Amino acid sequence: MSQEPASRRTFLKQSAVATVAASQLAAIAPASAYQSNERIRIGVIGPGRRGFGSHVKTLIKLRNDHGVNLDITAINDVYSVHRDQAVDYIKKETKLEPKTYADYRDLLNDKDIDAVCIATPDHWHAKQVLDSLKAGKHVYCEKPMTHHIPEAMEVIDAWKKFGLVVQVGVQSTSMPIWNEVRELVNDGKLGKIVQFQAESFRNSIGGMSRHNIITKEMTPKTVDWKRWLGVEEGLAPDLPFDRSTFGQWRCYWPFGYGMYSDLFVHRVTAMLKATGLTFPGRVVGGGGIFLEYDDREVTDVASIIADFHEGVQGLVSSTMISQEVPIRHLIRGHHGTIVFDKNVFGKKQAYEFIPERPQVTLDSQLKKEEVVSARVPDQTLLHFQNFIDAIKADDPALVNNSPELGAAAIMVVNLGVLSYRDGKVFQVDRNSKQIKNGDQSWADNWEKMSKERSKARHVAGWKAGDKGSILVPPKYQKLAGPWIDGKAPENT
Repeated sequence: MSQEPASRRTFLKQSAVATVAASQLAAIAPASAYQSNERIRIGVIGPGRRGFGSHVKTLIKLRNDHGVNLDITAINDVYSVHRDQAVDYIKKETKLEPKTYADYRDLLNDKDIDAVCIATPDHWHAKQVLDSLKAGKHVYCEKPMTHHIPEAMEVIDAWKKFGLVVQVGVQSTSMPIWNEVRELVNDGKLGKIVQFQAESFRNSIGGMSRHNIITKEMTPKTVDWKRWLGVEEGLAPDLPFDRSTFGQWRCYWPFGYGMYSDLFVHRVTAMLKATGLTFPGRVVGGGGIFLEYDDREVTDVASIIADFHEGVQGLVSSTMISQEVPIRHLIRGHHGTIVFDKNVFGKKQAYEFIPERPQVTLDSQLKKEEVVSARVPDQTLLHFQNFIDAIKADDPALVNNSPELGAAAIMVVNLGVLSYRDGKVFQVDRNSKQIKNGDQSWADNWEKMSKERSKARHVAGWKAGDKGSILVPPKYQKLAGPWIDGKAPENT
């Protein structure tokens, strides 16, 4: 990251950003700040590793440390150890004992519950979100929002139909930095944007997702195995009980998509938010299991190329077996590139603007500059606060990660999975969102636009006119073109 002094304009932008972010952080506010004094009663479905460590503990922190008017009044988990752990912790921290349910549907039938938080394995997400909306509950659901693409479209329809709040659990979407960059994109600072890239590299001696500990306590007596699988609901095949399947389900296709659904969804969602892109137009995925031969089904190396109708390409590439030299998160434009800090999802939420040379931009005032966004010390806390704020305001559009954004990320990632597994390229109709096998129409469209000398397409929200999207052809280009009736192009 550049250590050059920031320009006056950059300094002023930093100050403005800090003010906005400070107001957001101050929003971890006591309940007295809300117009409504009603207490929000929350049920937690799946208080396991993520559901306990992030959902239960964060909600109680909001309640106890920040005066947010909420209670965790119900717990559901098919694993009795997790269920008991959550109940004991809630009793200890709040002096209240939540109800317990073996079946989440019984929890949803509880009229005293206003909202639910879902942290079950991926293959259950869609059904539980849809059932929760039908039961009149607001929903916070861990990413990915659904396991399959058609399910994601169903969730969008239900969200619009019932008018309830749905927050998808990509907590980094509550960081101000993505909206800041989106404004730069819309204002034409980068010119016509053409590409983003993202990554989530990791490495471990034991293999991806094997860090999820399995214990002797996990037995058919403590785990309602059939219910966990969802055999009766048609969510998964009937399998023998296996601790690794139960505790490390991200390694197996019926339940998760490994790095695709666990990590890529995080990065893709952030890049979509920063660029204003949504559903892709063409997707291809590659990779394989190149090292981790431990009975897993998901890849340890993967890449996705997603081309968008707006004339932007997204690259997502990671390995789970090498992490010391990752690629950078960035957005490329005709006039400049935004390069995000290596720790943008962690300790340093900052980016650098690197302009193209003035011979291209025709603007000698564009300078290299660094912008440090206000750091969000606890993204999860802010994301849950945003969920609570949306409920209090009765405004489903207030959430930082809506079902529409959640579904767009799922389409990018899941088509990458299908491309890898089926060996196909997929194309998506711009209006109907229908998915079909790739054909020549994608390339034909861009060639046609070139032949017709069309104007460049831009992302939704673009407000910079032709800035950064017009070529200035050299004078000799007038000599190009077919000769007609023996006459040179410049004479016709």
